[in-house]
Amino acid sequence: MKETRKRLGDLLVEAGLLTEDQLQSTLKEKSAGQKLGDALLQRGFITEQQLIEVLEFQLGIPHVSLYRYPFDTKLFHLIPKETAKRNQLIPLKKDGDKLFVAMADPMDFFAIDDLRLSTGFQIEPAIATKDDILRSINKYYDIDEGFEDLMGDAPEVGNVQEEKITDQDSPIVRLVNQILSNAVTMKASDIHIDPQETKVVIRYRIDGVLRVERVLPKHMQSVLIARIKIMSNLDITEHRVPQDGRIKINLDFHPIDLRVSSLPTVYGEKIVMRILDLGSALNDINKLGFNKLNLKRFNDMIEKPTGIVLITGPTGSGKSSTLYAALNKLNSEEVNIITIEDPVEYQIEGINQIQVNANVGMTFAKGLRSILRQDPNIIMVGEIRDKETVEVAIRASLTGHLVLSTIHTNDSLGTVTRLLDMGVEPFLVASSLSGIVAQRLVRRVCRDCAHEQAPTKREIDIFARRGMKVDKIIRGRGCSSCSMTGYKGRLAIHEVLVINDDMRKVILNGESFTKLRELAIRNKTVFLIDDGLLKIKQGLTTTEEVLRVAIPE
Repeated sequence: MKETRKRLGDLLVEAGLLTEDQLQSTLKEKSAGQKLGDALLQRGFITEQQLIEVLEFQLGIPHVSLYRYPFDTKLFHLIPKETAKRNQLIPLKKDGDKLFVAMADPMDFFAIDDLRLSTGFQIEPAIATKDDILRSINKYYDIDEGFEDLMGDAPEVGNVQEEKITDQDSPIVRLVNQILSNAVTMKASDIHIDPQETKVVIRYRIDGVLRVERVLPKHMQSVLIARIKIMSNLDITEHRVPQDGRIKINLDFHPIDLRVSSLPTVYGEKIVMRILDLGSALNDINKLGFNKLNLKRFNDMIEKPTGIVLITGPTGSGKSSTLYAALNKLNSEEVNIITIEDPVEYQIEGINQIQVNANVGMTFAKGLRSILRQDPNIIMVGEIRDKETVEVAIRASLTGHLVLSTIHTNDSLGTVTRLLDMGVEPFLVASSLSGIVAQRLVRRVCRDCAHEQAPTKREIDIFARRGMKVDKIIRGRGCSSCSMTGYKGRLAIHEVLVINDDMRKVILNGESFTKLRELAIRNKTVFLIDDGLLKIKQGLTTTEEVLRVAIPE
């Protein structure tokens, strides 16, 4: 009797991981040649772990978690790094004439045939997630080779060493490339290189939290920093003043843009690299995590022809992503959009972007004045830092332009007082402000190890104080796909304040801050803490995360 194999989509629907509608819409929209599994992952309908479990059942091939897997490093010589990366596979162990290999796609028969011919072993495939395999390749390949030369002598950067830090095959160049590709694989947003008294610590910021990736001996500090400075066109002889630069590279055929900042500290220069992954910039407002009411209010604000819309929050709270998503939505042939930024982070087609350059006197305020002569419809100012910039921006919004910008304050109501503190006239603030969006990023519960818990007494209290009830809290146990943290990825929580006529009167008359707050509550404003609690109820994040970024009143 012939066994019939079910299709992957049907299996996922049967397992309750997908709805029939999601399956059909993905089948319709996916590009030709793209695998269904990849298309579903891209849309976030399923996680890699769920896909693997279904494939394991469908194909009868075991799945393996590579987190802390005891690899046999001698086998890495059988499969070159390039082959391993291209075909997304890694050797696990050998048993007699069999070689066990973890693969992201165990149905890739060409890769299996190639391996059989090149190694002479019978190939036994197992399934592992793509991220897991890439992370392991970056971690275990190349780890020893070439570092002996670096560890041995203590090199000094001078003319003699010049070829050592520019030659593509030299150990230091390979080390820096490995640090960068590791960071990209682990979806880090920043790389910190911290010189300390006896060592150099390399840390990655993943989902907003820093963790130590590796520790290097102190004598490698100068070569490492010189190499990064050469890549970012900084002056390698200057160690006493902060410097800023950029690196544009292709890592594994993927364009990566890095913003580099060096800062002289007691033990040498500290370098921070912000990774701007051009491939994964969020360009769709609907994917930013706004709840329905906030999304409607935000759309209404940016669709007005005039006024100022401010986005506020600390560094690294996703303000730029929200601004770019808004610009993307407004970007059409009929409007002239001009931005002035420091620095230009993501380049968008069809938008004129200007870079601030203080050395030649090109400041935000000066650039803004010139922009107004360019007949713009929409202006985006990277950041409002001083009174001069605010005033030019406000005047631009009062003369028939829509102005979008960011400002550093704690919450949306605090922005109004901050503008008044900067010395802007109350009537200018009242007449120009359309709305303010405060936002923070919280970590998302890992979908692979999420489980329900009963809320604690304190959690019930916090919800009750905001007039909400909670029955269950979703937390992650920790698994290999989230590196045992219980969180994977991030989402934004928002507070959207619409400035209406009543608020304008309060600002004009210089009335108290509490009056503004009462009006905001009457206008059904969803505050940061409320939006956070709603997202906890939806099982997207945890109470600890929300309380880390929003203060309960």
